[in-house]
Amino acid sequence: MLSYAFIVLHVSIILAGFTGVLGRLITLNEGLLVWYRVMLASVFFLLYLVVKNGRIRLPFKDILRIAWVGLLLCIHWLLFYGSIKYSNVSIGVVCFASVGFFTAIIDPFWSKRAFSIREVSFSLLTIFGIALIFHFDTRYQVGIILGILSAIAAAFLTIENRRVGSDYPLMTFLFYEIAASFVIMSALLPLYLSIFPVATIVPSTSDFVYLLILSSFCTVGMFSLQLEALKRLSAFTVNLSYNLEPVYSIILAMIIFHEARDLNFSFYIGLALICVSVILQSYSHWKTHKKLQCVRAKE
Repeated sequence: MLSYAFIVLHVSIILAGFTGVLGRLITLNEGLLVWYRVMLASVFFLLYLVVKNGRIRLPFKDILRIAWVGLLLCIHWLLFYGSIKYSNVSIGVVCFASVGFFTAIIDPFWSKRAFSIREVSFSLLTIFGIALIFHFDTRYQVGIILGILSAIAAAFLTIENRRVGSDYPLMTFLFYEIAASFVIMSALLPLYLSIFPVATIVPSTSDFVYLLILSSFCTVGMFSLQLEALKRLSAFTVNLSYNLEPVYSIILAMIIFHEARDLNFSFYIGLALICVSVILQSYSHWKTHKKLQCVRAKE
């Protein structure tokens, strides 16, 4: 049933939206947060593959190829959670929404495809929105800079996920991507903690519970629900619906942390511009998709 598929899809998007909220709730710094997340998620992905009889073994050259994507994931998550730690969930998520702009700029050069003026034009609204917040609200400038860098890393990650991930079953690819992230983070963590020292690396009971939720429900659970939705919905519909993730994150942050009282009027103007950008991009993709369907139907 399509209604069931849409419910499953939006539950997965809400789980994705919760990642920023949990990043705020967890008191560990961003380095330890990412390390624990990838460690626990690797175990949960492996358990998923064992239970579902999924493909686990891959040639070593393929593992190395996926490890590159795992490095990008580490960089993106470190910057994303750093952005939330230095500002708040709403600011971090709004900055992350600029990933569409950076993808539109980077992808043509990286993937050697045609440059889309329309994609860049729509995405510029997001940049104007972020610039408005940055200019008028100086409290969160470090968080905003980290959020923008996170979006740039996410743009590269999106492109490489599409390029490399298309050659493997999704959950197998994600297992090796997350496992590679864990190996990379384990190697880098001593250096990271020497630069950003902490009193303890052991999470509190509440932090550990949040980490379990983040790595199970909001990582493995989110992707498994996405796979379930893809059985009845097109990849285009699923990808388009994920434009709602920042909206869900901001709503959740406002409910849980009462962030609305910490945000000034310029934030809402900037957010409105970003929402318009998302709507225009979604409409543009929908229109292009319909044209392709018509062409294929005539053939």
